[in-house]
Amino acid sequence: MNNYLEFNFKIFPLQPWNEILMAELIEIGFDSFTEEHDGILGYIQKDLFNENQLKEINLFKNDEVKISYTFQEMPNINWNEEWEKNFSPINVENQVSIRAEFHENQNLTHEIIIQPKMSFGTGHHATTYLMIQQMLDLDFQNKAVLDMGCGTSVLAIFAKQKGAGKTLAIDIDEWSVENSVENAERNGVELEVSQGTAENLGKEKFDIILANINRNILISDIPTYVSVLNDGGQLLLSGLCFFDVDDILEVCTQQNLTLKKKLQREEWVSLLLEK
Repeated sequence: MNNYLEFNFKIFPLQPWNEILMAELIEIGFDSFTEEHDGILGYIQKDLFNENQLKEINLFKNDEVKISYTFQEMPNINWNEEWEKNFSPINVENQVSIRAEFHENQNLTHEIIIQPKMSFGTGHHATTYLMIQQMLDLDFQNKAVLDMGCGTSVLAIFAKQKGAGKTLAIDIDEWSVENSVENAERNGVELEVSQGTAENLGKEKFDIILANINRNILISDIPTYVSVLNDGGQLLLSGLCFFDVDDILEVCTQQNLTLKKKLQREEWVSLLLEK
């Protein structure tokens, strides 16, 4: 098991800078967060941490906010325990419940039960909410679906619940692949799950591609997504802060994608595009 570094970021004022800082930290390898009353705790695998990247984050040079931090090594974090302490169910539009087995059933139209192998950050809650919110209005019936950077595969599972045909879930992390298989079984759906990145996509085509990742990966991979998206197909993106949107849309325009819907929740944004 990889050792983690725990960073204690003190942020003043807290809002909206805590969400913005999390977005920046995700891009340099931080993978989970816990909210504190005066900041956030952020976690990154020790072998992924680059102090120069941290110091280059723009927020540290922004006069509107003061951020300081300390850090310590945290060997063998029990992510399930951390997650259970900090995770509350997600209720999307009173139609979809995303919860753990230890939460009460909310008796909504759709219910997705997950037990991730690492903790959820607050930002992940918002982006997951936005993706599910967008998906509510999409027709998945018998569609071929790709969930890139699937994590817990909550999006792929929801696609299957909405009638999707063959659904492929891909993530670079081994824990995500294992967890996706477990969560698919937990929810009684059939997913094809593999470890890799957009580089591993072959010639198989998809009708809907879901990518809740981050700005840098999306900018790099959108051309590849478009190459495996059927004409008239839909690309749904999130993991973006509001200040990322212009850069993302520039790439999408170059790839002849049309923006169909933009949703924002807190500092986070999701974009629905069509080929």
